[in-house]
Amino acid sequence: MKVYPTSSIRNIALVGHGGTGKTSLAEAMLYSTGVLKRLGKVDDGTSVGDYLPEEIKKKFTISTALIPCEYRDCKINVVDTPGYADFYFEVAGAMRIVDSMLMMFSATAGVEVQTQVAWDDYPQVPKIAFINKMERENADFYKVLTQIKDTFSDHVVPIQLPIGAANTFKGIVDLIKMKAFMIEPGSGKMTETDIPADMIDDVEMYKLELIEAAAEANDDLLTKYLEGEEITDDEIKSGIKAAASNGSAVFVMCGSVLNNMGVTALMDFIVECSPTPDFNAMVKGKDIEKDPLAAQVFKTIADPYIGRLTMFRIFTGKMKADNVIYNANKEKDEKIAQLLVMTGKEQASVPELNAGDIAAVAKLSVTSTADTLCTKANPVLLDPINFPLPTLSMAIEPKSKGDEDKLSGAMQRLIEEDPTIKVEKNTETRQTILTTMGDTHVDIVIDKLARKFGVDVVSREMKIPYRETIRATVEVEGKHKKQSGGHGQYGHVWIKFEPYDEGVFAFEENVFGGSVPRNFFPAVEKGLQEALEEGVLAGYPVTNIKATLYDGSYHSVDSSEMAFKMAARIAFKNGVEKAKPVLLEPIVNVEIEIPDTYMGDIIGDLNSKRGRVMGMEPSGKKQVVKAQVPLAEMARYTIDLKSITQGRGKFRMEVDHYEEVPSQDAEKIIAKAKKEKEEKEK
Repeated sequence: MKVYPTSSIRNIALVGHGGTGKTSLAEAMLYSTGVLKRLGKVDDGTSVGDYLPEEIKKKFTISTALIPCEYRDCKINVVDTPGYADFYFEVAGAMRIVDSMLMMFSATAGVEVQTQVAWDDYPQVPKIAFINKMERENADFYKVLTQIKDTFSDHVVPIQLPIGAANTFKGIVDLIKMKAFMIEPGSGKMTETDIPADMIDDVEMYKLELIEAAAEANDDLLTKYLEGEEITDDEIKSGIKAAASNGSAVFVMCGSVLNNMGVTALMDFIVECSPTPDFNAMVKGKDIEKDPLAAQVFKTIADPYIGRLTMFRIFTGKMKADNVIYNANKEKDEKIAQLLVMTGKEQASVPELNAGDIAAVAKLSVTSTADTLCTKANPVLLDPINFPLPTLSMAIEPKSKGDEDKLSGAMQRLIEEDPTIKVEKNTETRQTILTTMGDTHVDIVIDKLARKFGVDVVSREMKIPYRETIRATVEVEGKHKKQSGGHGQYGHVWIKFEPYDEGVFAFEENVFGGSVPRNFFPAVEKGLQEALEEGVLAGYPVTNIKATLYDGSYHSVDSSEMAFKMAARIAFKNGVEKAKPVLLEPIVNVEIEIPDTYMGDIIGDLNSKRGRVMGMEPSGKKQVVKAQVPLAEMARYTIDLKSITQGRGKFRMEVDHYEEVPSQDAEKIIAKAKKEKEEKEK
């Protein structure tokens, strides 16, 4: 692949709901440019874009793929993104490095959830709409067009109309050229012909809409249009290019990707009208070809065999192979051996890359996703990429006990390529907690651990880190006395236990007359701290308790630190049992962002989860509900929210405080804990 100048580069992301044909479109573009001799298919596992074993198995896109197409002396960097909610974070990375979005719609399904989510999340990014699957039964271009217009406030304007639909779909009318084109299925060959007579009225109506959109993008054209002057075809094309580049209109095209119909016309429009790299908001006001190097990593691929592969976009300047660059985030130099142009998983080396291009480099030592690459003489830090926060947590453990260290290393490698994976060891429950974007995401992580790193893991329900405390004040005795020949063991204490709101644990001594020698005080405190780790109700840690040592006795020969530690633990157990022990549960602050239409359902669901709604406030077109909910009720909320809102809701949560568990729930938790303990002891 040759090196392209900035003006000949187009960076466009394929975005839309799963199953709209994004990967198949990229495949058809490669086929139409002669790179492929035959069209691969997602369902057959033969597409260039979906090459990961997990993608072939699932038959949908999991990971963003870069697919450059050389067409009409231009390089179209096609960025194919996943269409399923669990992998939406890949869209966030892709949107940082493209200059426009190609929104994919099904001619039978219309506006679907993930398409709407992406459209709403990136309002400033210029868009093209492509209504695919015109060959399908019940395909209806005009119905979907109306739905797009009704759903989005943007100026949505068709530049093509289909000739026929379903099994009669045979071509398009180009509203710019005012010509009809019959398209040969498979080859995509277009033959010019007259516009069908029964379409003339529709063509003229939509042509006026197109002229208006073109005129609104240029002040001089708008003046001519309003004054009733005729606008030439060249002026219309110029206005359409301006509108497409600045995002003031969304132009709609149509076709059948499966039959390679309409793909060439789409590529023509991308080359002629979509924005060039200097339109990107990240480089506004800069001379991107002459300014010093500034590039950003949008994706990392961690492979146990070839090592780390770093994918990036150059925003300004130029990058050359066999060179040293500077990582501004890590403040370290990085050596670039080869610059790689990726086409799916295939790699081709190039000597240099110009501003606006997208490529990869292998085996950088410190660079990770979202890092800025630049020159040391002109360091710059680009804004971080805002990836969504993972929300579904579950416990994982290796099938083989000897694989725990191996699991830790493998997870670190996966985190390098997936910034939404979070792994932590919960010290209270002693579980390794994996937090992801959803249940399908969990499955993919587990598959990758086995395939890439040879670590087989099982997932378990995440244990809730309950705690225990007391509600009454008691004074109890603890005595440890043992005689077995020679020196015995003797420790004797009286301790007052009381509720304590100012922290986890407080220890005081109020001993008079030396009944317990001062040198044993630390042993008593240590014994109590060790006892805190396991409460009397269900074995959970004890919190919010104050212990005051006020009396006891000792033996001049048999007393020891160990004896007083044991005495303190005995006192603790006796005391907590008598001090009205209760179970506490973590309460989380939750913020849920949803469309207005789901407000009633969300509040009803929160009430069923023992939640307390604390307030509501608008956020753009949506509402944010703030609530406090027990963590135990939120374990599967990622899945619940997706079901209630059809995937249109988002949420975040963090632990805020602990509250007493209602008695009926506490009884179940305690019974379950005792049963697990008995089974473990067996």
